[in-house]
Amino acid sequence: MSNLNKLDFTLLEASGRNYLKLVQDVKLHLTAKGTRATIEASANDKLIDEAQKATAMIFIRRHIHDALQTEYLTEEDPRTLWLSLAGRFNHPKDIYLPEAIHDWQHLQFQGFKSMNEYNSEVCRIRSLLKFYKMELTELDLLEKTYSTFHATNIVLQQQYRAHTFTKFSDLISVLLLVEKKKLAFNEESSSSTH
Repeated sequence: MSNLNKLDFTLLEASGRNYLKLVQDVKLHLTAKGTRATIEASANDKLIDEAQKATAMIFIRRHIHDALQTEYLTEEDPRTLWLSLAGRFNHPKDIYLPEAIHDWQHLQFQGFKSMNEYNSEVCRIRSLLKFYKMELTELDLLEKTYSTFHATNIVLQQQYRAHTFTKFSDLISVLLLVEKKKLAFNEESSSSTH
């Protein structure tokens, strides 16, 4: 019974902002539990028993915001609830694809305080674009990083290009290491002046 109280992943926000993630998480979980058919259209609906439906319904409800739970309180069928949520939130291509394209076009390496922040943003944008069948290649990621170095770091940009990285993750690893060394050096310098 204590497992029922534990969330497997983040709640669906009332705004639906994280709907795409919820869809993937719920589908994976229900597949692993053998109850995915409870949310999908199928000619074999008669093979789905009430216990499977109840299990799926409890699981979905536990992973949506309280306001959404209240709104869909009278819903008893997991497929109907799933379709209602899709009707409400499954318009991300109209919203998130243009946003992701905009974010990619305006992404600036120099605009981030840390390599981790930059890397996270690149991964977020890449993932969204990939979801909509717009693949960013390793070369795209490398070129975006090189081309958005601050103008004062043009020599560094040329040095990194000269390494001829073929994978974005390799470049990020080097940049993270450089950042870490720079931070350690700055800490060491500031402590020695006191």
